[in-house]
Amino acid sequence: MNALQGAPLLALRDVRKSFGTGVDRKVVLDGVDLDVAEGACVVVVGSSGSGKSTLLRVVDLLEEVDDGQVLLDGEDVADPWVDADAVRARLAMVFQQYNLFPHLRVLDNVTLAPRVVHKVPRAEAEAAALEMLERVGLADKARAYPDQLSGGQQQRAAIARALVNGPELLLLDEVTSALDPELVGEVLDLLLSLRSEGVAGRPTTMLVATHEMGFAREVADEVVFLHAGRVHERGTPDQVLRDPRQERTREFLRRLR
Repeated sequence: MNALQGAPLLALRDVRKSFGTGVDRKVVLDGVDLDVAEGACVVVVGSSGSGKSTLLRVVDLLEEVDDGQVLLDGEDVADPWVDADAVRARLAMVFQQYNLFPHLRVLDNVTLAPRVVHKVPRAEAEAAALEMLERVGLADKARAYPDQLSGGQQQRAAIARALVNGPELLLLDEVTSALDPELVGEVLDLLLSLRSEGVAGRPTTMLVATHEMGFAREVADEVVFLHAGRVHERGTPDQVLRDPRQERTREFLRRLR
């Protein structure tokens, strides 16, 4: 059974978000509906400014919604009374920039949240971190500092840090956009591996914002085309990226060629 046929782990219902007020008000999300089933990979594509990053930030509770629901396993986590830290402990987000602490070794970057937030003993946290660094191909860089790594290696370290706590949902925001072209492949290969093999025997549920159409074709269960804060088209990668029904989608894809 396709993962998308199961009950959604994440469901957005009529989500709206704007910035500014009066004549300066800019609508960024305009009634977005979206489902991500457990074990599925949903890829959001669209032009710069279409609302992709804001969508992920809303899910991670880094931005408050103006209206609508963000349902995580049926619970509306956009409710202002929800414990945001408890929700974020179930999620992990990887940003465009690596956001590694430059004064900490890779191993210490990966173990920081388990030790400080989740109170995991150091030895246990380091064992889990080394296992995850092995998973992302960085076991030999555990005691290096971030500035001793390439951009691709730093992003893989950031992904290891995100995965080490076993999140229910992995959010990936244009994780290759800050990389030199020759380094993009190693990060995409890792994400493809996570998609096909999971982590510790569990499928990796992913919501991904990207401009890498080849990656979207290969990894996504569903592709969602976002334009001006609205979902204009959704479907399988073949349908949306090869034979789109909407003119807006066709125009977006033509600009990429």
